[in-house]
Amino acid sequence: MKKCPTLLHTLPSLLALCLLLSTMACSAPSSESSATTDIELEEITIADIQAAYEAGTYTIEELTQAYLDRIEAIDQNGPALHSIIITNPDALEIARALDEELAAGNSRGPLHGIPVILKDNIDTQDKMPTTAGSRALANSHPLQDSYLTKQLREAGALILGKANLSEWANFRGQMSSSGWSGVGGQTKNPYVITRNPCGSSAGSGASVSANLTVLAVGTETNGSIVCPSHANGIVGIKPTVGLISRSGVIPISFTQDTPGPMARTVRDAAIGLAGMIGIDPADSKTLDSENKTYDDYTQFLKADGLAGKRIGVYTQPLGNHYKVDSLFAQAVAFMESQGAEIIELEQLVDGTAGRHSFQIMLYEYKDGLNKYFASLGPDAPIKSVEELIAFNQADSIELKHYDQRYLEMAQEKGPLEEEAYQEALSEMMRLSREEGIDKVMEENQLQAIIAPTGSPAWQTDWVNGDHFQLGSSSPAARAGYPNITVPMGFVDELPVGISFFGQAWTEPLLIEIAYGFEQGTKHRRAPRFLTED
Repeated sequence: MKKCPTLLHTLPSLLALCLLLSTMACSAPSSESSATTDIELEEITIADIQAAYEAGTYTIEELTQAYLDRIEAIDQNGPALHSIIITNPDALEIARALDEELAAGNSRGPLHGIPVILKDNIDTQDKMPTTAGSRALANSHPLQDSYLTKQLREAGALILGKANLSEWANFRGQMSSSGWSGVGGQTKNPYVITRNPCGSSAGSGASVSANLTVLAVGTETNGSIVCPSHANGIVGIKPTVGLISRSGVIPISFTQDTPGPMARTVRDAAIGLAGMIGIDPADSKTLDSENKTYDDYTQFLKADGLAGKRIGVYTQPLGNHYKVDSLFAQAVAFMESQGAEIIELEQLVDGTAGRHSFQIMLYEYKDGLNKYFASLGPDAPIKSVEELIAFNQADSIELKHYDQRYLEMAQEKGPLEEEAYQEALSEMMRLSREEGIDKVMEENQLQAIIAPTGSPAWQTDWVNGDHFQLGSSSPAARAGYPNITVPMGFVDELPVGISFFGQAWTEPLLIEIAYGFEQGTKHRRAPRFLTED
């Protein structure tokens, strides 16, 4: 793979030249591409930004403009990542107001003036619609902010825009392409732009990796935070279900859904996590988080976080990709060198848990979507799953690449009171928790379980859909337990992640362990926007 430099506002002749040179690859503009500032955005951290604000190096408004310029140059033009569906029309006005607060000596904390991109299934009550990537909701404006959006705004975060995603969080139909939506098109992987960013939080992962934002929020039902974080070479935290409210988040599964932070470092992800937590009466799952949360998760960042830890190896994902296995073996050896004790696990969760999970998702999808559509009020563009199916059938774009079989299957389900749903829920919880992760960890006295997060990014394929080779997200996802992925290394030019997961509410311990690994290895490197030879 090769790369050739381009200018911020690439001239048509240069674009034509790059297109003709099909064996070459064009890198996007550097982070010095802002037309209005000299702010260095490449790999910047929240701490860097706060230090610059305090020193008067630049203002929140200037930083916001720099990010908007970079989004235009890289996401809309240049390699055209299509990671962001829309930028906030009021971003600069909000930035000026936050600057005035700082000038008056009022800082709301570490997220004050920090740009954040939200996955576009998270409600915002502003000039940006919330679409789930669907043309059916292209002009849908929720009646209020989601709870997590309110939390971020109160913490001083600046909602910079909405990220593209696998439409309906990748639970619409068969043979889908992760990162594709009817509204936003196909998100590209910033490392090799012909490769897939994984999903469903594809745009959140790609935008953070490409330095279009310092922090993004994704959502996960099973793999949708950790897989795009892994494929885009960043850190993703999928928290315990209930740590962050889901009210105002377009749902799939009440049992498994959770939002979570995506960032380039464990520290920044930990800061983002603290800015979203809270007990929300509108989401009963959050009631379980009482006395289990922290205002500051950075207190658990310890460079020697691996020392003395007993860590189990989830072996099922191994043996599917020898290059990933090699990186994982190196990661395990490093952990042992830092004083961790590694225990190989023969079995983690009974395989039938997956069958129960799928049935639960179908039942809860129909129930949750219909409730969400009702929350949009009498002017909702779509009022039921049945209407959504009809819309897609009549639309010229929505079913162009893949079907809507999962929506149709969900529509066939009855209410949540049905015995089939209740039995599936009970069995999945028993198999994934009491007889699964909890049992294994307690019997082996483990602090965490590790596994490769996934395989290197595949080539995006609208004909055959996604090409997953391996993954490790299911045990934690079905249990509703926390999972953190951190860069583990590279296969050629493509990043690969390692996952750390464990029992409910153990985010502090997992952050400590993940940080110890990150600081001792530092595998993260910025993407170069390559194309295939």
